[in-house]
Amino acid sequence: MTSLDQTFTALADPTRRAILERLAQGHATVGELAAPFQISLPAISRHLKVLEHASLISNERHGKHRQCRLNPEKLAGATEWLDFHRRFWTGSLDRLGAHLKQTVRKHKR
Repeated sequence: MTSLDQTFTALADPTRRAILERLAQGHATVGELAAPFQISLPAISRHLKVLEHASLISNERHGKHRQCRLNPEKLAGATEWLDFHRRFWTGSLDRLGAHLKQTVRKHKR
């Protein structure tokens, strides 16, 4: 699986996206990340492992707690991919729109 595939796999889940949004505000412990969810700590740990595997977060032990941090630079690949496809489809749809307008004008004459 490519890095981009891992990123999109990680982003596909709403719980993982919510975890990333929380980490965008600053580092947090696993317990702090788990607090808003109605799922078990082992389930949160599985989500964190997916995020770590995609390199979207880092996880360090500080005493008895594990601190998680966002690695925002790892989202750059996904951002570049999305930007490219947005430009491609916007350009394609603009050209299609112009072609349709021209075709309609020809048929009205």
